[in-house]
Amino acid sequence: MFCRVLLALLLLCLPLAAPAAGFTELGRLAERGFLIGAEARLLGSNEVLGSLAPERQLSPASVSKIYLAAAALDRWEPQHRFTTRLISEAELDAEGTLQGDLVFEGSGDPGLATEDLWRLAQRLHQRGVREVSGRLVVSQWRFGPVACLTTDRCEARERVANTYSALLSSVGINHGNWCVSVAPGGEAQAPARVTHCDGQASIVTVDNQVITLAAGGTTALDAERVTRDGEDVMVLRGTIAGDAAARDVYRTSGDPAEQTAQTLAAMLDQVGIAVQGVHATTIEPPSSVADTLAAVEGRPLQALLLDTLHYSNNFMADMLTLGLADTPRPTLLDGAAAIEHFVAGIPDHGPLDLRSGSGLTPESRTSARGVNALLASLFHRPSLFPAFVGSLQTPSNGVMRFLRRGSPTFQNRVMLKTGTLNQPVAVRAVAGYFRTRTGRWGVFSAFVNGTATTPWLNWTQVLDPLTEDIERMIEAN
Repeated sequence: MFCRVLLALLLLCLPLAAPAAGFTELGRLAERGFLIGAEARLLGSNEVLGSLAPERQLSPASVSKIYLAAAALDRWEPQHRFTTRLISEAELDAEGTLQGDLVFEGSGDPGLATEDLWRLAQRLHQRGVREVSGRLVVSQWRFGPVACLTTDRCEARERVANTYSALLSSVGINHGNWCVSVAPGGEAQAPARVTHCDGQASIVTVDNQVITLAAGGTTALDAERVTRDGEDVMVLRGTIAGDAAARDVYRTSGDPAEQTAQTLAAMLDQVGIAVQGVHATTIEPPSSVADTLAAVEGRPLQALLLDTLHYSNNFMADMLTLGLADTPRPTLLDGAAAIEHFVAGIPDHGPLDLRSGSGLTPESRTSARGVNALLASLFHRPSLFPAFVGSLQTPSNGVMRFLRRGSPTFQNRVMLKTGTLNQPVAVRAVAGYFRTRTGRWGVFSAFVNGTATTPWLNWTQVLDPLTEDIERMIEAN
């Protein structure tokens, strides 16, 4: 009798032991003090292939973007396009003069670019407008300027040396970045030639300290955008070889609404529309009786999400997050609350605490089991799943080259999104889908969070063991 009871207890333990062994390689990081949450399961049967503290609440970093993508597809559907308009309540006289202000109304399109402003300017010209007697007014009434929640974005208001800390506004263009092109000067020791990427007009002030070297010399450029007396200045330093091709340099702008106003003013001038008044920005909504003089539709949402997730574009993610909020002039927390509301309808997800859609906010928390529940829910929505899974990367041909590791099994049978944070602690996160050898679909999520006492963590330390674990599951099923 005792032996039969003991055997029964052992058999009950077997199903728990197998999943726990699924992440044997990744689990070794726990011995070094890292906090880990991971789970892999098959869709359809819901069989758990690996499990390691799957309900532990951890920072997802940019894996947050898959929450944003799912909520955006649910709200707008894949073919939704944002419309940006030039409007006015002023009359257009027979000579082509608009007798009043011209208003640019931003829609929160995260992919809005200079090309769209150029099309707006051309369409305004086709409408017959040749002069604006009033001002060019850029209206960010939907949202902006948006309060910064992270150190990088707060510092970017005055000084920045990167592209990912872009500030947010419903009228932002070019992912919130200035772009200048640096080319060699006419001879050695001459200053480099610097032009704006969007045309011959000088749109942003440049402090050019780049020196041209002889052919074959070293090209080493350093760029910083600083704000001086309320004006953005691109400070360029370094050297460029005399035979080097022109290099485009991007840096976050200090005021996205002002950036759009300056760029659009230059576009209007280039198409032959004179604006007599100075440009201005406002948070006031346009008049409800204003006429649309020109409009441009952005790219479909599914195309925007591909760029947002493939390049882990923080500006695009948080612009979409703000657009999801129903409150007037929302904050990122309002947008995150809208995502949380969407996730609350997903069975078996569990707790979720998002502070943004981009993942720049280190306070966000979710679990591996929760992310897998989200992935499973999208898999079972045929009208949304193709656009959703298309926004994830396959390691063998994705834009993030550091993912190209492991055997062809991992390279070609996995679709994923990664997340990275280095402050205040190291975070490495991965989540996505896989296809087994027999063609079955599965989902997996793995979060590794450091602590104040853990050492530095790089991607090799996480991806190498994780690929071994996932490959083993794929091959065995």
